[in-house]
Amino acid sequence: MSFYQDILDSIQAKKKLLAILIDPEKIQLNEISLLCENIKKSPATHIFFGGSTYDGNDFNQIISELKKHLELPIFLFPGDFNQISEEADALLFLSLLSGRNSEYLIDQQIKAVEKLEKTNLEIIPTAYLLIESGTETAVERVSNTKPIPKNDIELATKTAKAAEYLGMKLVYLEAGSGAKEAVNLEMIKKVKDKVKIPVIVGGGIRSKEAIKNAFSAGADLVVIGTAFENDNTFFY
Repeated sequence: MSFYQDILDSIQAKKKLLAILIDPEKIQLNEISLLCENIKKSPATHIFFGGSTYDGNDFNQIISELKKHLELPIFLFPGDFNQISEEADALLFLSLLSGRNSEYLIDQQIKAVEKLEKTNLEIIPTAYLLIESGTETAVERVSNTKPIPKNDIELATKTAKAAEYLGMKLVYLEAGSGAKEAVNLEMIKKVKDKVKIPVIVGGGIRSKEAIKNAFSAGADLVVIGTAFENDNTFFY
């Protein structure tokens, strides 16, 4: 079973995908059951799991507990090489192509190899493009990189196409956690028109209308994080 192929099949079937991003730093083990009940009432098709700064001890246990309550695939969305767990189903093998800090272009990935070789995770090479969002996000602070300007559509599209040429299987346009503004809809459209690989969009999406707009612009998978953290009944 290939989780990546499932994404491709869904796109072929014109099915839009929605991931709920769970930050391990913002969830306690005793809260997971209720969280999962709310997720079941949502249209979520995937769970993304990870955070920019988490270094706690409950990483594996949280994923294990999530899987007890949910049948959705859990994709690791790691902030660093330590956020790897055999309990998950797949891993977005992120390279921050919008920045020029080698630590997040390739160094973290090298550090992850030893751990990854001991797992059966499906590893999905993912081009991670941080997009300007009106505020400094955690990704910008941690990675010490600047985002692509929100109106520089040409740079975003060329970076996405270069990623495709490099063999990346996904492009992730990310405004960042706590973003004031979501990714420019015209940017989503132009990137989608430029590449043949699936396009993920996240950050700064705070309403059902914003989700709909991202899909209409061409996003294949939309990610909801902060909005769902703040209101687990967001989809009711």
